[in-house]
Amino acid sequence: MQTRHHVDTSTWYDAFAEQPPSRRIEDPRADITPSPPLRTLGPEPYRATEGLQSAVNLAIGLGRPLLLQGDPGVGKTRLAHAVAYALGLPLEIAPIKSTSRGRDLLYTYDAVRRLHDAQLRRRAHDEDVRRYIRLGPLGRVIARAEQGRRSVLLIDEIDKADLDFPNDLLHELDSLAFTIDELPDGEHRVPADRPDLRPIIVVTNNEEKALPGAFLRRCIFHYIEFPGSRADLDEILTMHGVARPELRAAVIDMIGRLRELDLAKKPGVSELLDWAGFLQAVDTPPDQVATLPYPEALLKQRGDQQRAVDRLARP
Repeated sequence: MQTRHHVDTSTWYDAFAEQPPSRRIEDPRADITPSPPLRTLGPEPYRATEGLQSAVNLAIGLGRPLLLQGDPGVGKTRLAHAVAYALGLPLEIAPIKSTSRGRDLLYTYDAVRRLHDAQLRRRAHDEDVRRYIRLGPLGRVIARAEQGRRSVLLIDEIDKADLDFPNDLLHELDSLAFTIDELPDGEHRVPADRPDLRPIIVVTNNEEKALPGAFLRRCIFHYIEFPGSRADLDEILTMHGVARPELRAAVIDMIGRLRELDLAKKPGVSELLDWAGFLQAVDTPPDQVATLPYPEALLKQRGDQQRAVDRLARP
C-alpha cells in the first residue's frame, strides 16, 4: 500500500462555493497527451450538506474512494460531476454493468482484432501492440497522473457487477498502479510522492448487492439522505432554475405528501427536479399542483401512481 501523505482537505467546498460560470477543462474523451485538448463546461448546480462536504474532503485528504449510498435520485452520481467542475478537473466515468470486469477499468486488449490483422498480413509485432490496447477509466486517471494532472473518477452503480468485481480492484485502488501484461514497458502508476495527483474517486452503490468487507474498509462512506426540510428543497429547486416561489412551495407540499405514502418507490430529488421544471415550462398554476398533474414524471410504478391519485389528487 502506498504511504498516504497529508493534503489540504479544505479545497473542495471552497472551490465549489466560488465556482465560475464556465471552465475550460481537459477533455476526458481525448488521448492522454502532455498537451490535451480542452472543452468548455458550464457549472453543475449541487447542494452539499455539511456532512457530505466533510466526507468529500476526508476522501481527498486520505486518498480513499468515497462510497456513496442513498435512495435513487438523491444526487450520488451528480456529486462526481460537481466535484470535477468545482476543481476544474476532467471526469472519467465507469458505468458498471453486470458483465463488467475489474480489469476493464484499467485497460482492454483486442486480441481478436490483432489476430485478424495478422491473418491479413498486416504488421503485428510487439511495437504494434499498443494499437490494440485501450485504457479504461481507472487506467486513464493513473496515466494522466503520471503526466502531472489530477482527475476525478466516477465508478457508477458498483453493485450491478459480479460480487468479485470490487475485490478485483483492491490492489489497484490501493497502489494506484497497474501493468499492461501485453507490453514490455506497460507499467503505470501515480507518483508515490505526489498525493496531490491521486485521483478523486467517487463510487455509487444502490445496495442491490452487499459489497465485500475488504472493499468497504478501503472507502470513506457517506449516506445521502433525501433533503429533510422545506428550506433545503426550496434551495435545490432555486439552484436548478425553478424561479416561481409559489410553484416551488406547491411542489414541495406535494412531494412531502407523496413521501409520506406507502409507495414502492418514493420520488427522489431527480424526479422532483424533472417534475417541477416541466410544470414551470408549461406554466402550470400553483393551485393545480394539488391535483398531481403529470404523475408519470414522479412515480415510476403503476401501483404507486394509482395510490397517489386516489389519496392525494383532489380537484
